[in-house]
Amino acid sequence: QVQLVESGGRLVQPGGSLKLSCTGSESTFKTYNMAWFRQAPGKEREFVAGISRSDDNTYYADSVKGRFTISRDNAKNTVELQMHALTPEDTGVHYCAADPTNWPPRRDWGQGTQVTVSS
Repeated sequence: QVQLVESGGRLVQPGGSLKLSCTGSESTFKTYNMAWFRQAPGKEREFVAGISRSDDNTYYADSVKGRFTISRDNAKNTVELQMHALTPEDTGVHYCAADPTNWPPRRDWGQGTQVTVSS
């Protein structure tokens, strides 16, 4: 399994921007499908954005299309989520996930980082 550590979550005002980072432990990081999920209080964990291992294709939930961008740097074993135009509905614990085979990736998880969008 790959160990994942997220960072970057904090309190931000509506309309603001934030970048989350996820660092993986494996030298084979580039062979993993990667994704960000989030979980709001009282709700199920939901897919936000993902990036494939083979061709770096990206996928987004409808609610974040045009506002969020996922990217990866395999040399640094990192995947980032750039978020713009944040709304209170984006509030929640954001998790990084990885899987060498399946899509969306759900095998390995980080501990999560809290994003709170509030004035």
